[in-house]
Amino acid sequence: MALWGGRFSQAADTRFKQFNDSLRFDYRLAEQDIVGSVGWSRALVQVGILSVDEQQRLEAALQALLAEVQANPQQILSSDAEDIHSWVEGQLIARVGDLGKKLHTGRSRNDQVATDLKLWCKAQGQLLLQSIHHLQQALLAAAKANESVVLPGYTHLQRAQPVTFAHWALAYVEMLERDFSRLQDALARLNLCPLGCGALAGTAYAIDREALALDLGFAGATRNSLDSVSDRDHVIELMNCASLSMVHLSRFAEDLIFFNTGEAGFVELSDKVTSGSSLMPQKKNPDALELIRGKAGRVVGAQTGMLMTLKALPLAYNKDMQEDKEGLFDALDTWYDCLDMAALVLEDIRVNQARTLAAAQGGYANATELADYLVAKGIPFREAHHIVGETVVFAIKVGKPLEALSLVELQQFSPVVADDVYPVLSLESTLGKRVAKGGVAPQQISAALGWMSAHLAKREFN
Repeated sequence: MALWGGRFSQAADTRFKQFNDSLRFDYRLAEQDIVGSVGWSRALVQVGILSVDEQQRLEAALQALLAEVQANPQQILSSDAEDIHSWVEGQLIARVGDLGKKLHTGRSRNDQVATDLKLWCKAQGQLLLQSIHHLQQALLAAAKANESVVLPGYTHLQRAQPVTFAHWALAYVEMLERDFSRLQDALARLNLCPLGCGALAGTAYAIDREALALDLGFAGATRNSLDSVSDRDHVIELMNCASLSMVHLSRFAEDLIFFNTGEAGFVELSDKVTSGSSLMPQKKNPDALELIRGKAGRVVGAQTGMLMTLKALPLAYNKDMQEDKEGLFDALDTWYDCLDMAALVLEDIRVNQARTLAAAQGGYANATELADYLVAKGIPFREAHHIVGETVVFAIKVGKPLEALSLVELQQFSPVVADDVYPVLSLESTLGKRVAKGGVAPQQISAALGWMSAHLAKREFN
């Protein structure tokens, strides 16, 4: 059933109908369309379009339909309805007869779909907030389980300075904390209801839109009808949240893919999140992480596509906006799945402490400590930096770490070096000196773990 047939004397071509109809994807808005319709029916009572009895009959039918949809949403796809709005209206008319035809009074599909989509975004956003929180908890658990494990930190994929596994995990907790905050902000901005804005100029009935918005769970009503029906900023913002978070997840995935290589051997991934080779029986491939890394491009691509759809689009509603749903649904579904998979990867991950420690001790990661030692002896840092560079070249030539060089060998580069240099070059000293906030010193890591544990424990969800 179409909602616009009176103007037309010919039926739509079947190819156009297939091209135009959106039920195959917007059926996911069925619950929201029914909830919005219940709210609209209550608003129509206040302006005398529906009697209390009529509204109660409509609401009862809509609630029964909602229960059926929740039990089996796939049933909708067997219909030839144009979209979810026409499907709901058709189902309502089948249940209550001509009374069902009164419900759309003063309402347009333009404000209807805008409302449906915002309601869906609100619900999906809460699920995503919980998934981000769950992954943060998984990272925190992994950090606590491996708090004292030392591994090399990298810049340019070259060993730089030693850090701890906990410090590495907490870095991703911080990224996800920003993702959580961004998503909260986006959900707060979209929490205004467009229902009652009509096609573009507002409804012709004196609907109390503020009361209607509150009835549907929004913080308030939108202010401008022209903007309200054409606004898809919330779609872009949610896609942006998803895109940036997926970039974070792709970095997490890449780190663990590298840590899992035979060359590094820092971690071993569970059989639950890896697969084998059809040819090489020895292989154990990090497929879950590779898929997270790959799906980041898919989400970013969806955001870019939506931006181009909206670019230079004139006010108000245009059918181009139908393109918002498939990209949004896929982007948020993918983000949700990847958050869940990242948490699963961490469940049974095993960290090889011996390999991480050996790697942290190699690569002359304590070179900066030697430079700082020389600075403490009165040598300007730039000069100390040069001296240590020459020392490292010599150490590489003789095949020794810095701490294994004899005092005589060290003093050939600077006579101020004394026996007190060796404690400075130890791994414990290297870590322990980073006592400023955010550093890798054991007391800072312990404090960071404690603070984040308390922070996550206090978090509340709607």
